[in-house]
Amino acid sequence: MCPRFAALIRRVGPPGLRVERGRGLYEALIRAIAHQQLHGKAAEAILARFTALYPDEAFPSPDRVLGTDGEALRGCGFSAAKLAAIRDICAKTVDGTVPTRRQATRLSDAALIERLTTIRGVGRWTVEMLLIFTLGRPDVLPVDDFGVREGYRVLFELDAQPKPRALAELGLAWAPHRSMATWYLYRAVEEARRQGPSSRA
Repeated sequence: MCPRFAALIRRVGPPGLRVERGRGLYEALIRAIAHQQLHGKAAEAILARFTALYPDEAFPSPDRVLGTDGEALRGCGFSAAKLAAIRDICAKTVDGTVPTRRQATRLSDAALIERLTTIRGVGRWTVEMLLIFTLGRPDVLPVDDFGVREGYRVLFELDAQPKPRALAELGLAWAPHRSMATWYLYRAVEEARRQGPSSRA
């Protein structure tokens, strides 16, 4: 193992990567859309208003959401673009494009990325986050993620972040544990922030 990475792991300690194993892909995608371009607390407040529309369900089914008046959904705080994405997630769940967790176990990371990025508002990064934090896939490196690239820059004391393609090549050394490497690169950014202005981060 790279000495810098080994030292980071010693400082941070055992991995604390939490996987939402009880959450389906449909729910995970809607939650991801809600969180796009928002602080976590604001997104969770919108989601709380959304789920409150359906007090008899822990999380509303796609059919229920599709049958809900648009004004009621907009009243939760969703933008027009997010509402369109949510409706598309629901429609794609109903038609089988969004698989169940059980169905997803038979699909590769690449196949899931290809399928789910056909949904409005869902990009590769969103699916990669789902692969890591919902499905617990062990070998995902989201090279377009600012935090991952910044973590690499901080850890290796570089003047600039690596480009996504370069990071993909560098990350081959971490296979088949690239999801764990991703988690530690996020920690490298947090560590640098705690160190303050004197840090190169």
